[in-house]
Amino acid sequence: MQKGEPSWWNEALTYLRDDEIMSSCIETYGTDGLKGRGDLFYTIVRSIVGQQISVIAAESIWNRFETMVGQVTPEHVRKFTKEEIASCGITRPKSGYILGLANDSEELLNFPYSTSTEHEVRKHLIQFKGVGPWTAEMVMIFALLLPDVYSPKDIGLVNGIKRLFPEVETMDEAEKVAERWAPYRTMACWYLWRTLDPIPVEY
Repeated sequence: MQKGEPSWWNEALTYLRDDEIMSSCIETYGTDGLKGRGDLFYTIVRSIVGQQISVIAAESIWNRFETMVGQVTPEHVRKFTKEEIASCGITRPKSGYILGLANDSEELLNFPYSTSTEHEVRKHLIQFKGVGPWTAEMVMIFALLLPDVYSPKDIGLVNGIKRLFPEVETMDEAEKVAERWAPYRTMACWYLWRTLDPIPVEY
């Protein structure tokens, strides 16, 4: 897992500055952005906590969870029951998923992520209960730091595109618009999220 700024970040900045929309976003929100933690388990658990809730709500719940658990590792998570995890404001189904991932962490983590294709990574991740395509995409963005990932059903991304392109009405149309930012759609996602939330998205 890479830590810190992705190796491709500066190249992507140069590339996307040629796009009028992204150039404006970069100007508004600055050139600092995505940072890898080098910790896939942390990222996948935080993604599950953040599923289908606002960035601000997810941040508050995550802080309670992290205060209770300490360092978010499989070993630490396994010390708590599903009910204790839920007491942080995490739904009971999500609490079960998190505990299940901690119990299955050896299989989850012992996978050749760095040499696998996006399709192979996605297929591996979604076999775990509670991990769907969106969560797999967050892992590819925030843990693996892959440069060209777009999450087509992420409501924040769709709403960000709709705000910038008022003619867009559907998820499919938004995904089509996002193609203009390839091969650096990951960076585009980062800036699209920033147009909606005061807190930078972090998983």
